[in-house]
Amino acid sequence: MINTYGKVINNAQIKNYTTYKLDGKIKKVIVPDNLDNLIKLLKYLKQNKIKHKVIGNGSNLIFLKDYDGIIIKLDNFKDIIIEDNIVTVGSGYNLVRLALKTAKLGLSGLEFASGIPGTIGGAIYMNAGAYKKSMSDIVKEITVLDNKFEIKKIKAKDLNFSYRHSLLKEKNYICLSATLKLENKNPEEILDLIKERKERRKQTQPLNYPSAGSVFRNPKDDFAGRLIEELGLKGFKVGDAMISKKHANFIINTGNANGQDIKKLIKIIQRKVKKEYNIELILEQEYVE
Repeated sequence: MINTYGKVINNAQIKNYTTYKLDGKIKKVIVPDNLDNLIKLLKYLKQNKIKHKVIGNGSNLIFLKDYDGIIIKLDNFKDIIIEDNIVTVGSGYNLVRLALKTAKLGLSGLEFASGIPGTIGGAIYMNAGAYKKSMSDIVKEITVLDNKFEIKKIKAKDLNFSYRHSLLKEKNYICLSATLKLENKNPEEILDLIKERKERRKQTQPLNYPSAGSVFRNPKDDFAGRLIEELGLKGFKVGDAMISKKHANFIINTGNANGQDIKKLIKIIQRKVKKEYNIELILEQEYVE
């Protein structure tokens, strides 16, 4: 019966669903065909008490072991409507792709997202950001599926946005789509800024290795990467997980790292930073068990 709700991948490789490209397996990945089938699937999973999780592009996730439940991907939720400077887009739409699409149309506001390899839904869930901008700056409202399988709209002011946080982290709601408010601007200016930042990322970030971006939040008036670098931890490894030699707030997968390798490395960093600076580094990524 579960096979009727959409595409099903059995014994999927975790590395195909996370930007860390971690070793391990997922019992089933299901990509619902549409909203009706998503609701039917979720009801079935709830009634049968089957473990499950909805994910975006896996660009912020650390699977700690084989996942013995069902991962749901909203890849088919990618409709987009652009009316003047208002963009309504499905939660499964790729964030980088949207940043480039809107830039070419002369719509400014998503430049910060041009290097974040997530989906719209995942970006809103964690209020993704860069260059002192975040999703909270452009979201007007979102459409969600709530715990009772009812569809509702939530205005930006009610989304409890803060640093890497939103209402979606507090409630078991699923983002279906978002309405974004952008600004009209010269397309060449927007694209030049995106290009400049892309070049800067190439120089400062380990883009040639699998990672999940910044591991820790920056402490107030400081940088997590600076603290880690000062401790001489660049290049430190646990298994195939390594603190990048290029940017100390990145952990990279140099081969066949698994989630436990990443977690052990995170704990070592947190312990050493706490001991040396009495600063608690807060994890920006999410463990999945």
